Amino acid sequence: MINRLFTAELEERLSFYPGVVLLGARQVGKSTLAQSLSATRQGTVFLDLELPADRAKLANPSAFFAAHRDRLVVIDEVQTMPELFVQLRPEIDADRRPGRFLLLGSASGVLLKQSAESLAGRVSYLELPPLLWHEVQPALPATQDPTQDATQNLLALQDHWQRGGMPLSCLAKTDAQSLRWRNDYLQAIVRRDLPSLGIHIPSETLWRFLRMLAHQHGQLFNASALAVAMGGISHITVSRYLDIFCDALIVRKVEPYFVNLGKRLVKSPKVYFRDTGLLHALLGIGNAHDLQGHPMSGYSWEGLVMNHLAALLPLVAGGNASLHFFRTAAGAELDAVVDTGQERLGFEIKLSDAPRVTKGFWSACTDLQVSRAYVVAPVTTGWPLGDKAQVIPLLDVTQVLGLAR
Repeated sequence: MINRLFTAELEERLSFYPGVVLLGARQVGKSTLAQSLSATRQGTVFLDLELPADRAKLANPSAFFAAHRDRLVVIDEVQTMPELFVQLRPEIDADRRPGRFLLLGSASGVLLKQSAESLAGRVSYLELPPLLWHEVQPALPATQDPTQDATQNLLALQDHWQRGGMPLSCLAKTDAQSLRWRNDYLQAIVRRDLPSLGIHIPSETLWRFLRMLAHQHGQLFNASALAVAMGGISHITVSRYLDIFCDALIVRKVEPYFVNLGKRLVKSPKVYFRDTGLLHALLGIGNAHDLQGHPMSGYSWEGLVMNHLAALLPLVAGGNASLHFFRTAAGAELDAVVDTGQERLGFEIKLSDAPRVTKGFWSACTDLQVSRAYVVAPVTTGWPLGDKAQVIPLLDVTQVLGLAR
């Protein structure tokens, strides 16, 4: 079993809050993590709201919760029963003991809208991402030869990047099985899950939009261009489609970093698929060889690193760190800017084993007065680029963010 970096964080929040909402896309490992946690707590009650028998147990939620006040109650797929939040508020107020509820959900927008008022201050929100390289790499078998280990790690990283971090895709026996699973997964999201959440847009329309959006991965979101490609619909409609997939935790928007520099700054967000394996399925990339020669490979690698940074932020600076990108009309650019409140870190992301940075990188570092800057590349060891900048492998991102590897 792969150990998740978020286990300790989840346990810490349950030790303080009456309830924790664990968010994450479908099949990302929420139930597995919850069951692992439940095994350490005697008498845990586990309900899956997609099972009629478990839904029936909540026909009278007040009575059920009152009868299990001495236990941890885990409720999976809680977004399918949004009226439950209204019942949870008085129950938590009646007994604010920590660690009473663990709610698992796969639609952040729906969950947050339903619970923003009723559960404010009563629950904590934690997002579980797909498997990270920092979680997969320690499970690799080691040899007595450091050179062989380094080569093996790079090949394994390439496989992880190509397949993505969805557990059933990542652990599939063959590339063909992995690709088939991802294609089926995406079809299920569009044709079954979104309609079940009240999205009444034709499935074929959303499927076509998702495939087109894959070609904007890692780039500035151009709603007007997508609107034209979709047959002349409005850019407002296109933005609404994007929000649907952001709420379903398939896609994320990264906003630009705004500072008062007296310079023209790019204002459009960038769009990234939260899992590179799903991106590659939409692009028709079936194996690592095809990925290396694909014109989107650089953007895909950028997405892999951005997803790792975004996933780790809840563990940094008490969850107050933010992730943005920076770009000016004059060409100064950083792919990622992490602001912890105490310092500003800059990241450039390069798909090269001998990365070089441009003048725009140094200009951006000067404009933002970053404390440290890094170039994240597919390398085994890092090296300095200057007084405040250095090249690092993906595995070192946890260290530079102040987290133990």
